[in-house]
Amino acid sequence: MASDTGKKLIQIDVSSDTVCPWCFVGKKNLEKAMEQSMGKFDFEVRWHPFFLNPDAPKEGVKKSDFFKMKFGPVQYEGAMSRMTEIFRGLGLEYDMSGLTGNTMDSHRLITHAGHQGYDKQNALVEELFLNYHCQGKYIGDKQVLLDAARKVGIEGAEELLEDPTKGVHEVQEELKKYSSDISGVPHFVINNKYQLSGGQPPNEFMRAFEMAAKDGA
Repeated sequence: MASDTGKKLIQIDVSSDTVCPWCFVGKKNLEKAMEQSMGKFDFEVRWHPFFLNPDAPKEGVKKSDFFKMKFGPVQYEGAMSRMTEIFRGLGLEYDMSGLTGNTMDSHRLITHAGHQGYDKQNALVEELFLNYHCQGKYIGDKQVLLDAARKVGIEGAEELLEDPTKGVHEVQEELKKYSSDISGVPHFVINNKYQLSGGQPPNEFMRAFEMAAKDGA
């Protein structure tokens, strides 16, 4: 498959949840691989929903309380130290303040953004990841979502979020199509064939790009 530039087009479908730190790590490593491969390929990245905790409350709970309960106090401290170190390696500060909770509204907005272009969708995903993982903001908060949408130029966000049913069916369809056969995220599918899971290093993505390009030769 070739793009308008004559370079081979690599399409990447990503299943992700906005509250998943490894999804942000995976995004950053994917982007490093893309930057290093720009001379060879053009890229189209499309984001799809996954729910790590589909029953999470809409009103949100304290992140630290939730994860202490999930992992236990000792494992919690170890996991947070590791995540902080990994984020620092990417030039980011991992922030465990604020709330965690239901991510349906963020997925409705991300899916909506995809209709306005995958570059805009990708910019929104980046902004929401930064909001939640580095700035202590709750992505179940309508105002946080509206601010992120405004910042990256997404239209119709207020109308979408005012109606709690709008876009839900599309999110569920996306979930069924892209995420029903996986058990964890991030999950990457390259040119509908090559699959990678977790926060893979850039060289793994680059290897998958090469394999996908050979298939399409």
